[in-house]
Amino acid sequence: MTTSTTRLTVAQALVRFLAAQYTERDGERHRLIDATWGIFGHGNVAGIGQALVEYADVMPFHQGRNEQAMVHAAVGYARQSNRLSAHAVTTSIGPGATNLVTGAALATINHLPVLLLPGDIFATRPADPVLQQLEVPYAGDVSVNDTLRPVSRYFDRISRPEALIPAALQAMRVLTDPVETGAVTLALPQDVQAEAYDWPEEFFAERTWSVRRPGADPIELTEAVRAIRQAERPLLIAGGGVHHSRAEAALAEFAEATGIPVASTQAGKGSLPHDHPQDVGGVGHTGTATADELARTADLVIGVGTRYTDFTTASGTLFEDPGVRFLNLNIAPYDGHKLAGRALIADARSGLSELTEALRMHDHRVPPAYVARYTEGKERWERRVDACWAADDPEARPTQLQVLGALDALVDGSDIVINAAGSLPGDLHKLWRARSRDQYHLEYGYSCMGYEIPAAIGVRLAAPDRPVWALVGDGTYLMMPTEIVTAVQEGVAIKMLLVQNHGYASIGGLSEETGGERFGTAYRYRNDDGAFAGAPLPVDLAANAESLGMRVLRARTVADLRAALAEARAADTPTCVYVETETADTVSGAPAAQAWWDVPVAQTATRASAVKARELYERHVSSRRRHL
Repeated sequence: MTTSTTRLTVAQALVRFLAAQYTERDGERHRLIDATWGIFGHGNVAGIGQALVEYADVMPFHQGRNEQAMVHAAVGYARQSNRLSAHAVTTSIGPGATNLVTGAALATINHLPVLLLPGDIFATRPADPVLQQLEVPYAGDVSVNDTLRPVSRYFDRISRPEALIPAALQAMRVLTDPVETGAVTLALPQDVQAEAYDWPEEFFAERTWSVRRPGADPIELTEAVRAIRQAERPLLIAGGGVHHSRAEAALAEFAEATGIPVASTQAGKGSLPHDHPQDVGGVGHTGTATADELARTADLVIGVGTRYTDFTTASGTLFEDPGVRFLNLNIAPYDGHKLAGRALIADARSGLSELTEALRMHDHRVPPAYVARYTEGKERWERRVDACWAADDPEARPTQLQVLGALDALVDGSDIVINAAGSLPGDLHKLWRARSRDQYHLEYGYSCMGYEIPAAIGVRLAAPDRPVWALVGDGTYLMMPTEIVTAVQEGVAIKMLLVQNHGYASIGGLSEETGGERFGTAYRYRNDDGAFAGAPLPVDLAANAESLGMRVLRARTVADLRAALAEARAADTPTCVYVETETADTVSGAPAAQAWWDVPVAQTATRASAVKARELYERHVSSRRRHL
């Protein structure tokens, strides 16, 4: 039997293959690789670059300015697309490839798909070394791309043209697997990219990859129902898996049928809207007083789609009830067995629906007194939020909380708010009132400074008709403002809320608490003693953003801020609202942490601040327990 073939380069074959891949879930079909981001150098310009020109009609292209930022944009797109569509990212060899590592780690930690296509050194080694090659004396087949192995869910180096076929198929399998998905890397030697091969036409046929929704094992389901029925004070913790599964409606149905309160991790916030009767807000170190008190007294914790990070568990100190047990509904067995929990391995939506149906057969609900308890706690916390948002003097300079309050008063359920690092995640987790399932976009698995601006571009590309806000502190802005140029070039009308407080507010506060005395956390001149304790630096971040092509609205007062935010929300071009708040070493008025977080403190020190911090640390550590 003769198989028809087409002669193409490896790069051309890869681009054509990617353009024919689709996903399907719940009867909805999506293109899997919807576009490619790229920065070109000698390692990919004549291979992937030429292929993207050859197939520009089927593979959209976005030009980036920083390789890490391109991955962040792709991750933002994938998250907003519910992991059913993703982007590819191509780079040259050398620093272009190693710049991918941080973005790849972020994608993999957050279980978000992105396809990385870094150029690589010559497979045929006509000259050795080549420009930008890392020589490894003990291994001739190692390149800098091997740094991507530990942060990728799948890695392959395409050293022969025919090797692309199995590697590309495996890459698609991992990208569409709801358990395994994350960064996928296909390293492409620059000579192999340009090499021609006779490809079987079947390789380019359309393929639809089904995204699974596995149901629960009947025995595990029976045991889970029994555990819930026996509990008197159950608490459900919603993680990011609720959003990935599009299980929000199933969660609401479960909560309403049982009366069980729902707290949320950073990734899970918005699983229920803030005004839902069973929503008790964020949980853990940056959680609400209501949710954390429920967690301390819970006799059953139902984790749905959560990894139970140390922020959620308060470093193992939050769940205090002596008899507390855990029931973990998770599509990943690795996470389902955490905290010695009873595992219910299933898709979040499927599992919640099955639990709801089974519990309805028993007419199961929590006691009315328990409902009254968390309802009163929720109302108390809402009054605290109102107090934090309040700004009585419209002509005063706003605090950071008043900045967030002004935005909270403006947005509706169509707005999307993006943040990742600094002091803002804690304030948002405690106080933000999520109005829709995808309004709250916090990247806190890796908490990567520099994520917000490129991610906002990716989100806006996935949701072109919705207002998308990148909430950025000065520390984060200085890390990675480069993609402002991309937003301007592409006409992607993101809104950036840039908060200037002259330093690292979050780490400054943590430094003070742990005996570090805010050393090296303020953006200030040196004083006569050599310390960074002089006047704040005269850095004009607004002028910088403006110089990159962004429209900038400066707000000096609360009244200015309200007007500027409204103007930015209505804008159809990339727009920045710049506001200077209190300095980073001034308390902003946010509620204190409602639960502990373990950051080890020096065991020996001569300075009083460190000695005192160690005494407090030892008291907290003594309350930690292992749930076995």
